[in-house]
Amino acid sequence: MRKTSLLITIIRHVLIFLSVVIFMETAQAGEPSFQKGICYVTWEKERYSSPYSDKSLEMLAQTGAEWVTIVTTYYQNKYNSKEIFPTEKTPSDKSLIHVINRAHQLGLKVMLKPHIDLLDKSEGLYRGDIGFQNKADWQAWFSQYLNFILHYAKLAKETGVELFCIGTELCFASSQTEFWQNYIIPEVRKAYSGKLIYAANWDEYKNISFWSELDYVGIDAFFSLTQKQNPEYEEIEAGWRKWADEIESWQKDIGKPIVFTEIGYRSCESAAAKPWDYAVTLPVDLELQSDCYKAALKTLVNRSWCSGLYWWYWSSSPFAGGLNNDDFTPQGKPAEIILSYFYKGPIFAQLRNNR
Repeated sequence: MRKTSLLITIIRHVLIFLSVVIFMETAQAGEPSFQKGICYVTWEKERYSSPYSDKSLEMLAQTGAEWVTIVTTYYQNKYNSKEIFPTEKTPSDKSLIHVINRAHQLGLKVMLKPHIDLLDKSEGLYRGDIGFQNKADWQAWFSQYLNFILHYAKLAKETGVELFCIGTELCFASSQTEFWQNYIIPEVRKAYSGKLIYAANWDEYKNISFWSELDYVGIDAFFSLTQKQNPEYEEIEAGWRKWADEIESWQKDIGKPIVFTEIGYRSCESAAAKPWDYAVTLPVDLELQSDCYKAALKTLVNRSWCSGLYWWYWSSSPFAGGLNNDDFTPQGKPAEIILSYFYKGPIFAQLRNNR
C-alpha cells in the first residue's frame, strides 16, 4: 500500500482542484445536459422509508448530484430457475414510493433500476448467467420477467420517475432479441411514457441488438484499467482513455447517447485492476479510489456521446463509509471530495464546453 498519508492526499487534491477552479471561473456559462448521478441502494425491505435513509439521501444531494438511481432487487433461485420473486431483501413498494418522492423533494431526478439476483451462488454464477437451452423455457422466464418489470414500470409512472431501466447485466438473456423487441420493450412503453435504458455489463454492450428501441445505451462500466495493484495516476487515466476511445468508435455506428449506469471503485488495493470484485478482502487504499474517480470524470465528462455517470454506490445509511472502509461507497472518503468538485464546480461546465 502506498505510504502517502491521507492528509497529504486530501491537501494535494484540494490544491490541484482549487487552482483549476480559479482558472476556470472565466469559463463560458451554460452546461449541456448531463446526468450527474449516484446509485442509491438498500437490501432491506423498509430501509428507504427510514429517517436514516432520508438523512443519507440529503447527504447524497449535497455532493452536487442531480440524478439518483434507486435500486430494487427481485430474486430467482438459480441461473436456470423460471420463477422471479421478491424476498425480505426486496424494498417494499411503500418504501420505494417514499424514497422517490423524497428524492424529488430534494430536487433530484430519478432513474428506477430493478435488478435480479441469484439466491444460490454456490456455482459462482450471477445474473449474467441466467439462461436456457430451448425457446419454451425462455418464454416461461420472459413471462415472469415481464410481470416483474411491468410492476416497476407502472410504479415509475405513478411516481413521476424520469428514467426507467428495463434490465441490468442480463448478458445471456439480452441475446434473446426477439423477446426484448417484440415483448418486453413494447409492453413497458405502454405502461411508462418516460425515457428507457438498459444497463449492459461492461463486456456485454457490443452484443446487444435492441439499442435502437431505447432512448439511451447504458453501460455498467467496471472496466479493468491496469494490471497493477498500485498503479500511478497516469496509468489509471491512460486505462480510461483506452476504453473511452473504444466506446467512442463503437458509438458512432449506434448513434445513441451513452450513460454509465454504474461506475465505481472500492477503496482498496486492486480496485483499478478488478473494479468488479466486491468479495476479496484487501488493504484499504483511499488514494487509489479517489484517483480512479478523478481519471474517469476527467476522461468521460468531455466526451460528447457521454450523457451521464452514476457512481456505484451511495449507502442508505448516513454512517456508511469512512476512512477505514474498503467498500465501493465514497462516503466520508477523499473520493467524495473529488466527486463534489467535479459535480459542483465550474470545472464541470468547462469540460463539457470543451468537447
